[in-house]
Amino acid sequence: MSVMFLPLRLIPVPVQCVVLSSVLQLFFTDNEKLENTLEGLEGHVFRVHIRDTGAVLFIGFKSGSVWVHPTADSRPDVKIESSTSGFARLCFAKEDPDTLVFEKVLKLSGDSEAMLRFQKLLAELDLDWELELRRLFGDFFGRKVATAAHKLVAAEKKIFQSSTSVVDECLQKVHAPDAERLQHWQAGVESVLRKVNKLERQLDKIEHLAQKQNV
Repeated sequence: MSVMFLPLRLIPVPVQCVVLSSVLQLFFTDNEKLENTLEGLEGHVFRVHIRDTGAVLFIGFKSGSVWVHPTADSRPDVKIESSTSGFARLCFAKEDPDTLVFEKVLKLSGDSEAMLRFQKLLAELDLDWELELRRLFGDFFGRKVATAAHKLVAAEKKIFQSSTSVVDECLQKVHAPDAERLQHWQAGVESVLRKVNKLERQLDKIEHLAQKQNV
């Protein structure tokens, strides 16, 4: 997912595939401890969709190696979907993949076993993308991609914080209750419900006595 932080609409998807495939293959070759995890992914194909650019990539595992192509002959076992910033958070900010899935930033669908194996790979993949890009394509390219990725993550965080502040201000203007007031309200509602339940039981007793007297 490394080249996702440049103007992607100007970079052909096949070029993105070459960069991603080169980085992953070199990293897996240098890290034998991942062999067992890679064996578990043997024969599986993953479809990666970058929503905001429309790019689609396919990642496959065969004979202990990885390939990345713009198309695939076989049907993908798992579909992976996120935005450019989502993949930036995963690859460069190194945010926990399980958290990103929980927050629905990263969406996985398809074969459940293959998804679990892929999530295991992500958890074990301690990959420094900037370092690997520099090794393969030079300092300028690696630094440019990493800088763009971190700026993208920071910008998204700033937007989120700003939007949260705006929402809080709007709630204050309409006098929406804060957490403490909501707690008091909840306690009041629960008290009323207890009284209503008690009154209903008393009414049931009165009605029952009235029925006995009529008999």
